[in-house]
Amino acid sequence: MGKSIEVSMKKPDFFIVGAPKCGTTALHEYLKQHPDIFMPEEKEPHYFGSDLKFNRPRITKGKYLSYFQKARDEERIGEASVGYLCSKRAAYEIKEFSSSANIIIMLRNPVEMIFSLHSQLLYTGNEDITDFETALNAESKRRCGKCLPKYRVAPLEYLYYRDIAKYSKQVKRYFDVFGRENVHIIIFDDFKYNTAKVYKDTLHFLNVDDGFLVDFKIINPYKYSRSKIISNFLNNIINLPPLVKRLGKILVPHTSGRKRLLQGLRQWNTKYDTKPFMKVELRKRLQREFMPDIEHLSKLLGYDLIHWIKK
Repeated sequence: MGKSIEVSMKKPDFFIVGAPKCGTTALHEYLKQHPDIFMPEEKEPHYFGSDLKFNRPRITKGKYLSYFQKARDEERIGEASVGYLCSKRAAYEIKEFSSSANIIIMLRNPVEMIFSLHSQLLYTGNEDITDFETALNAESKRRCGKCLPKYRVAPLEYLYYRDIAKYSKQVKRYFDVFGRENVHIIIFDDFKYNTAKVYKDTLHFLNVDDGFLVDFKIINPYKYSRSKIISNFLNNIINLPPLVKRLGKILVPHTSGRKRLLQGLRQWNTKYDTKPFMKVELRKRLQREFMPDIEHLSKLLGYDLIHWIKK
């Protein structure tokens, strides 16, 4: 009985698996507007990737499937969780869950990606070392369980910046598991400068009407928190003591009211600005470090990415 109910439930058949800070949020929003595609409101459910070390409870299968039950007659159902790419298990777990799934991978200059990821983690309270170079130097200690952010919720693997930026093994894993023809690669530079074409190509890959256009407004610009205390509170709500949670429900009894309150608090605490600059010597050093992996990735994709290390 339980199996027959599960089979009838709607579930995703394509996955945007990462990498982080490569345009996945924007693509999620653009695909969500397509009439033939259903994308849940929740991004980053991270149901798969059982090896990722989160600092919060994982969602149950029932909760995960509930995200997709509002789908109607759409031809495709998808989700986006950027930790799936760096996970060593997610590809196999997705394959077991949906054997004919399509995979979308978005890649960006690794030096720029980890610099942007560091800023994002600072904003969400998942990083507490404000200087990027110092955070890079802390990787070895963090592998030993030291210097970890007190209010971290995101996967511990996100703090291993160098590992998450070495794409070739991560991409090859998905090629091996799903077959090259079932994996669509998007280069961030192409997505940024020719968004309409990349969107059209992605719709073609998903076998839906590729003539549909959306307003390609900027999604997820650079931002930082006005208050680290408020940021840590918002990031750690799920781990608040039961007494505090009960008090919150008494003061604001309706779920919708609590959501509006938290959303308003997050909006107030968010300030947008221009992106900071990386130290020139640090950039050059990281370019040299990532050169072998970029060369390997270029051969794997049949796409020359050497310009990433010449900027």
